[in-house]
Amino acid sequence: MKASFAFAAAAAVAVNAAATPARIEARASEASSGSLPAVTVKGNAFFAGNERFYIRGIDYQPGGSSDAADGSDPLADVQACTRDIAKFKELGVNTVRVYTVDNSKSHDQCMSMLADAGIYLALDVNSPNYSLNREEPAGSYNDVYLQSVFATIDAFHKYSNTLLFFSGNEVINADNNTNCAPYIKATTRDMKSYINSMGYRKIPVGYSAADVESNRYDLATYMNCGTEDQRSDFFAFNDYSWCDPDSSFTISGWDAKVKQYGDYSIPLFLSEYGCIENKRNFEEVSTLYSSQMTSVYSGGLVYEYSEEGSGYGLVTISGNSVKPKSDFNFLKQQFAKTQSGGDGGYKSSGSPSECPKRSSTWEVKDFLGPALPSMPEGAKKYIGKGAGKAPGLHGDGSQWATDGQSQGTAVPGSGAVASGSSSSASGAASSATAEGAASSVFRGDATLMPFLACGATVFFSMFFGAAML
Repeated sequence: MKASFAFAAAAAVAVNAAATPARIEARASEASSGSLPAVTVKGNAFFAGNERFYIRGIDYQPGGSSDAADGSDPLADVQACTRDIAKFKELGVNTVRVYTVDNSKSHDQCMSMLADAGIYLALDVNSPNYSLNREEPAGSYNDVYLQSVFATIDAFHKYSNTLLFFSGNEVINADNNTNCAPYIKATTRDMKSYINSMGYRKIPVGYSAADVESNRYDLATYMNCGTEDQRSDFFAFNDYSWCDPDSSFTISGWDAKVKQYGDYSIPLFLSEYGCIENKRNFEEVSTLYSSQMTSVYSGGLVYEYSEEGSGYGLVTISGNSVKPKSDFNFLKQQFAKTQSGGDGGYKSSGSPSECPKRSSTWEVKDFLGPALPSMPEGAKKYIGKGAGKAPGLHGDGSQWATDGQSQGTAVPGSGAVASGSSSSASGAASSATAEGAASSVFRGDATLMPFLACGATVFFSMFFGAAML
């Protein structure tokens, strides 16, 4: 969840968004089928069947960081799902993002209930114990970690309303930890390889970046450079730069970002937004789904559903009682204005990005250009055969299981795996080892907690958002 502070943003005038995005509300194919059309990537957009799909959603983790760290899984709690899905429907969302699930539990009932409500799931694959450690990314990228990641894919691939997987969330939150980038990208590659080797539906895999202006674009281009197997299927970032009541498309800087990402060739969306610096009217919603942005952006996720003490919640929860705040009603009204047709001016094709060069704000030196760490040797046995028993949220964890870390540099393209393959060249090490990957990337800092996660969920000091506590 979001920390108790908000990001500062400029103020200005609300923009007139007369624009016409595609219809952004998907419906179940039958009244109680528990099924939705699977979403695919075409060019720089998502599609549900032949219709452009916009993410119109909220971030959802009732109980916040403490409940997640204690093993709470909102998608395994049928009572909570029943309580909250009614509010999701009232709000008018088509997507919820969940930051932590227990991959050893059943999610059939909640996922079916979401599908019946026309709602997709954007899922982070990491957990408090199974995630990359920002302080030692090389050591924490290991076979134990990937086994948990693969087990989460096993648990959710079967649901047609699993929209996408986040391979990481706010792994990089400063210029001096951009050295984590190759391990995020290697995890993304490995997830894509695993999905393909198991013959699963090609569920999109990508990354959720922090609101860091100095390196966000470098990271976006990095996740979209190299060979096809290495590139993300989408890129998302958290953006709190539009702060009502006096902001606008230009004063928030959103116009500059649309221009900057104008040639980006994969879907782009906001994985978190909703500044609370002033009054929260959600005036940015009409712009996000307008023709000013739809050629580049595919919508976004509002932070967050339940109030966890930081001021970002749309509702307050007490037992089975849910009380909407004024934020909820403002967002509901804004969403109601954004339903129209068309393809939004998306680009059906495009070129991969160029890998960023090393700089003072992009300190990736151990793996330059398309070079990535090889898949840890112990993880290769899962390719095509399955992850086996899921560790859940209470296993021994992976962040210090350094004996199983990567030992070399992968050949670009080696992550490509034939569907249903029982073997893989994914992460095959070249003759040259990744010198320094297990040593120079470590940054000792006694002021940081030892379990800062580079994964999709950053717990303790930064959790579930631009900063999560």
